[in-house]
Amino acid sequence: MYVLQMRPVEQVRVDQERLGILYDQLGETGAEDVVCRAMEELALRMSHCNRLYQASNWPELRKNCRSLIAIAEQVGMEKLAHVAGNVICAIDQTSPVAIGATLTRLIRIGDRSLTAIWDTQDFPL
Repeated sequence: MYVLQMRPVEQVRVDQERLGILYDQLGETGAEDVVCRAMEELALRMSHCNRLYQASNWPELRKNCRSLIAIAEQVGMEKLAHVAGNVICAIDQTSPVAIGATLTRLIRIGDRSLTAIWDTQDFPL
């Protein structure tokens, strides 16, 4: 018997135009501060999502995902925002299996998005 382990990989990208607007509006120091705080908040909220899922606390998970969307959009993480919306749809459909699957995707995309935005900090916009 063979066991196949799947490791899905999706490309993520940070919307450089959105980051550029942020830098234009806030200046380099202000924008870097916003991006750093957003990265911290996203990491905390993704971790919190796992705890809420384990507790089957769908209303709070939904609320947490809505916050994730707002933060992700602010710093140009459109795919992360989209997947958080998918988690909300699964919650609204009351489908624990779909919630688990989309939440797993959210965490995977979130981790990759945080890495992508961290990498952009090494290059001036």
